[in-house]
Amino acid sequence: MAGHSKFKNIMHRKGAQDKKRSGMFSKLSREITVAAKMGLPDPDMNPRLRAAINAAKAQSMPKDNIARAIDKASKGEGENYEEIRYEGFGPGGVSLIIEALSDNRNRTATNVRTAVSKNGGNLGASGSVSHAFDRVGLINYPASAGDAEKVFEAALEAGAEDVTSSEDGHEIWTASADLHEVAKALEAVLGEAEGAKLAWKPQTMVEVGEEDAATLFKLIDALDDDDDVQTVWGNYEVSDAVMEKLG
Repeated sequence: MAGHSKFKNIMHRKGAQDKKRSGMFSKLSREITVAAKMGLPDPDMNPRLRAAINAAKAQSMPKDNIARAIDKASKGEGENYEEIRYEGFGPGGVSLIIEALSDNRNRTATNVRTAVSKNGGNLGASGSVSHAFDRVGLINYPASAGDAEKVFEAALEAGAEDVTSSEDGHEIWTASADLHEVAKALEAVLGEAEGAKLAWKPQTMVEVGEEDAATLFKLIDALDDDDDVQTVWGNYEVSDAVMEKLG
């Protein structure tokens, strides 16, 4: 178990979600609805729903929105969303895994393919890049949860596999099968997490230069603007110097 990792998740680009709060709420509501429909509408009995609600709370989503999404699901109302995964490549040879919740597979496929192709990338067949990622659990805590040592010790005790701590917060990695057990143990020590979900963690990283990074971030933003796209994972690594230049 290591205390630090160089892995950077596209989802965590600072500020990207903050600029799109209404779109974010739509994505969070969709995940809550799917989680509630797939299991019991009680978060105490449904780990995925509990994680979705915690993620919504962490983004200050109004309680009424959360309750409405659960109520619709429990009554069998609203759209039926399908979980879809796309795999492909971005600028600089970066591997991408795009996860979506869609009520119209054709629309989503067209939008995702367009966003990728217009920004220096291309989609591949299922399995074309996922073999180079590990399917793991990811639990997020804000920096306010404690210092790196405190969080590391709590994660170690809870049975986690890896921890990444920075000024932006803490990422705690687990085996996929252990995600909800570890999340529950951590909650008793650190309080509610900002999020707990299955993730794709790359086995190797690709260093991306300034030009490719600029195009890559445009691609990520284009995907993030799509209501159907929930999460984008990638194996990119961008140096601090390049990040400063790109602002």
